[in-house]
Amino acid sequence: MNQFTLDTTVADIVRDVPQTGDLFRNLRIDFCCGGKIPLSEAAAGRGLDAEAVLVQVNEVADKQSAHEQKKPSSFEPAELILHIQDKYHSKIREELPLLAPYVTKLARVHGERYPYVNRVREIYLALKSELTDHTEDEDNNVFPLINNFFANPTEENREALKPHLEELESEHEAAGDLLKELRTITNGFQPPEDACGTHRLVIARLQELEGDTFEHIHLENNVLFERARQVI
Repeated sequence: MNQFTLDTTVADIVRDVPQTGDLFRNLRIDFCCGGKIPLSEAAAGRGLDAEAVLVQVNEVADKQSAHEQKKPSSFEPAELILHIQDKYHSKIREELPLLAPYVTKLARVHGERYPYVNRVREIYLALKSELTDHTEDEDNNVFPLINNFFANPTEENREALKPHLEELESEHEAAGDLLKELRTITNGFQPPEDACGTHRLVIARLQELEGDTFEHIHLENNVLFERARQVI
C-alpha cells in the first residue's frame, strides 16, 4: 500500500501510482514538466487544500489493484522506450491525422457561433506539427542515443546525449503549455450544452490527447531522462 505525504513530489506520486495522473489532470496540477515539487506546493499553486488533495491521492493509491500489471516506471530503459513507442508514438501517428478534419470542420462550421473553436484549431495544428516532429526525432535520433548510452555510458556518449535531453524537455514544456491553454479555453473539455456530435467528438478526443500526452511526457521527463541523468 502506498501512503504519500505532503512532501512527496507530484512526479514521484504519479511514477508510483500512475492512476493518480487522472486526479492531477482534473485538479489541473502539472505532473510532467512541473512535477518535481512537493504535493503541498503544487496544491497551493492551484489554490487547493493540500490536505484534502493528499486524502484523494491516498484513496487512489489504496484502490490500486494488488494484481496490477507491471508499471512502466519499473521497466528497464530499453523496455520503457519500446513501451513509449508502442503506446504513445504509434497513437500520435494514427490519431492526429484522423482528428484533423474534424477540428477543421468544427472551426469552419461553428467558428462564428463559438469563436473559441478557432483557437482550438490553431492549437491543435501547432500540437500536431510539434508532436509529429518531436516523436520522429525521438525515434530516429534520441532513443538510439539513450539506448547506446545505457549500454556504454562513456564520457563521449554522455556528452552526445545531454543536449538532446535538454531540448526534448523544452519541447515537452511547450507542448504542455498548449495543452493547458486548450483545457482553459474549452472549459475543462466541457462542450456547450447544445453542441453537435462533431463538436462533442472533437472535445472528447482532445481530452484523451491531453491525458496521453501528459502521461507520455511524464514517463520521459521523470523516469527515462531522470535515470539517464543519474548515470550522467
